[in-house]
Amino acid sequence: MADHSHADDHGHGHDHGPAFHASFRDYATGFILSVILTAIPFWLVMSGAIADKQIAAIVITAFAAVQIVVHMIYFLHMSGKIEGGWNLMAMLFTLLLVAIVLSGTLWVMFHLNANMMPTMPKADGMG
Repeated sequence: MADHSHADDHGHGHDHGPAFHASFRDYATGFILSVILTAIPFWLVMSGAIADKQIAAIVITAFAAVQIVVHMIYFLHMSGKIEGGWNLMAMLFTLLLVAIVLSGTLWVMFHLNANMMPTMPKADGMG
């Protein structure tokens, strides 16, 4: 019989680091923060508390970014301690790639007019 004394090994030959066991309190905290981070921007838009649309968009985007972090911590359990930090590193690398792709796409789209061919002269009278 094989010795299965290390239950976290999963047959991969390496340790996954400390196991994370979320409590009801962690999920409740994440849920309450998510509700608050949704209700405040909703109220800002519905009440018209911020008159300038650009500032309102920036504030709502900031609330969205904070809510993403709350979800990653409380629901996805991302931290530097789990899996020896590899989950967090993979997520940061993914965010870097997404930022590069989005910024490159926006740069190309905003500079397309400079890279387009000049308009061709009309061919009136050619037969």
